[in-house]
Amino acid sequence: MPGRPHLFVPGPTNVPDRVLRAMHRAQEDHRSSAFPELTQGLLRDLQPVFGSTRGRPFIFASTGTGMWEAALTNTLAPGDRVLAVRFGQFSHLFIDTAERLGFKVDVIDLEWGEAVDPARIAEALAADGAHAIKAVLLVHNETATGVTNDVADVREAIDSVGHPALLLVDGVSSIGSLAFRFDDWGVDVAICGSQKGFMMPAGLGMLCVSPKAMALVEHGRFPRAYFDLRPQVVHNDQGYFPYTPPLAHLFGLREALDMVAEQGMPAIVARHARLAEGVRRAVAAWELKLCARDPESRSNTVTAIVVPEGKDARQVIDHAYRRWDMALGSGLGRLNGKVFRIGHLGDLNAGMLLGALALTELALHDAGIAVPYGAGVAAAQRWYHESA
Repeated sequence: MPGRPHLFVPGPTNVPDRVLRAMHRAQEDHRSSAFPELTQGLLRDLQPVFGSTRGRPFIFASTGTGMWEAALTNTLAPGDRVLAVRFGQFSHLFIDTAERLGFKVDVIDLEWGEAVDPARIAEALAADGAHAIKAVLLVHNETATGVTNDVADVREAIDSVGHPALLLVDGVSSIGSLAFRFDDWGVDVAICGSQKGFMMPAGLGMLCVSPKAMALVEHGRFPRAYFDLRPQVVHNDQGYFPYTPPLAHLFGLREALDMVAEQGMPAIVARHARLAEGVRRAVAAWELKLCARDPESRSNTVTAIVVPEGKDARQVIDHAYRRWDMALGSGLGRLNGKVFRIGHLGDLNAGMLLGALALTELALHDAGIAVPYGAGVAAAQRWYHESA
């Protein structure tokens, strides 16, 4: 089909032309005396995106999934017990990773669409008088349901019962798009990837590790090889990597971080909030429901929309893709066929989202969901005009 296809999944996101140009370059010697300038600049400039001055950033050729493993294996010992909340597909997969690595996971199960209740975490930790639980696993922004959790409240819950557990936070669909305050929230390890708020192709996994967690890394007893942070520390301190790094991705990250610095994280956070509200107003005008139940926890990076009973969200997605050249996010796990998702993060603006909403209305009609033509677009238009 002529023209540019429309990508509105919640990752990978649209890659700006600036980043693409930065990645399109000849390969270089990653052992040269000039290379440390790139490495050390990237690690330095990642800190403010994480919201940290004390945490130590790491970069891997990997994804957020790999960073789950890196976070767990570098800070915990074989057979350690952890506490996690399952409230969507990615929190489920974080738990699955921990279990497959042999950790004992105490799971708090919630309905998918609910936000984490910090009081339940405090209750579980208060019952652990022996402090056998070594870490709390939390997904900040559950991409499958469009729910954002309050990390600060979870840390307060941990501290309120005097428990020493680490706080390991998946920020894959939040860091770089939503406010993230690593230091202020008392996060011990934050996890993210390149393909969402960092506006890049998938391929980089990134961590930020607190001094408390770093103290555990050196003497950790879990078997590690590629994801071992210890050789990373040695080589990063000299401006290099312990393996051949993905050069094109590193140059892309350099450009992406420059773009983030030019906009400033407060402006980026405000832009995502404004764009997301327009999508939510469009959904209300369509008289459809959101998967995220609590208005206070609705995500500013992705909206999961529930189709009416008897309809199949997969048809909406397929019509959008095949007839209207637009990619929408699918329902994952137990939400398959029940929801479709509009990703609104990274490099985008109101005009792009208005186009996505117009095409979504057409795909909804194709799938037999007769929303009023133009209703969602008009509702979003009004909001974007009023809030400009």
